[in-house]
Amino acid sequence: MSAARPLTTLRTLAAIATLPLLLTACGYGSEAKSDDTAKVAAGAKKIDGLDSVRIGYFGNLTHATALVGREQGLFQKELGATKAEYATFNAGPSEIEALNSGSIDIGWIGPSPAINGYTKSNGKSLRIIGGSASGGVKLVVNPKKITSLKDVKGKKIATPQLGNTQDVAFLNWAAEQGYKIDPQSGKGDVTVVRTDNKITPDAYKSGSIDGAWVPEPTASKLVAEGGKVLLDESTLWPDKKFVITNIIVSQKFLDAHPKAVEAVLKASVESNKWINANPDQAKAAANKQLTADSGKALPAKVLDPAWSSISFTDDPLAATLNTEAAHAVKAGLLTKPDLKGIYDLTLLNKVLKAEGASTVDDAGLGVG
Repeated sequence: MSAARPLTTLRTLAAIATLPLLLTACGYGSEAKSDDTAKVAAGAKKIDGLDSVRIGYFGNLTHATALVGREQGLFQKELGATKAEYATFNAGPSEIEALNSGSIDIGWIGPSPAINGYTKSNGKSLRIIGGSASGGVKLVVNPKKITSLKDVKGKKIATPQLGNTQDVAFLNWAAEQGYKIDPQSGKGDVTVVRTDNKITPDAYKSGSIDGAWVPEPTASKLVAEGGKVLLDESTLWPDKKFVITNIIVSQKFLDAHPKAVEAVLKASVESNKWINANPDQAKAAANKQLTADSGKALPAKVLDPAWSSISFTDDPLAATLNTEAAHAVKAGLLTKPDLKGIYDLTLLNKVLKAEGASTVDDAGLGVG
């Protein structure tokens, strides 16, 4: 990989061969942009000679590690004179396409798209290199139409995208209720409507959906529109912990530029440390970056409950990834995968040790 790389237009060509199950009409979101607000320290040098490192994330509070790290200039600080560039996404499958096409190098993403990207490429496209967040996912419904969990049958429930983490979680939950749903079309005892998080609140207001299984802040936006939280996904997990956001990297980029990857991981660890030590300031910083990305700030009635439902951690909670893979298999979206090698936590644990923090475990799914 050359050091000087022009910004490429996000493409799907490489992904078409590896992710046929997950392709949808959804676009990538924003083009990658330089972090022009973060100042490069005087005398800083490029890492690995790279002109840029391209980072992807969603406009969700479950990706607040990336939001805060960008807004606070932590990525740029650790990358020195190598430019931090960013692209935002609606859901995981489209981010996997971007990673496969070489349009981003590192990304914050949910577990299901990471699993699919890894397995569909026969273990060659990516590695999970760190954790970021747990929780922050809810089933929010119209209380005039749905008053109990059994009332979900026969209704229209939105998820962000076919094959994304919330889509898999909802299909698994529905199957446990005894509902039959075709995973591709979303038709069955419950109609699954794959809807961009940006327009889900409008779909709810118009009555075209009866509820949604979505991440924050979309869930709290629906509550602000009169919706009711029928189920918090964390209640379905032991200790109420499950991975909602991981950090992934292109295997080619990891092999070619480990110093750049380590710099991004160091910034991520610093971001989570600052978030957990300064929750109110971090909440404001995340909202500020969301505003910069979308042009609209979250009001307190949305921001506050959304933020309180998410925990931020460097631990990828690898054991729960295995469970989520089983959910995708059960839902009919994935053939039973071999996930051995999906994690490479070497650089993360190096950073954690240097910080005097506890190292994290890959649940037997690491490289080597």
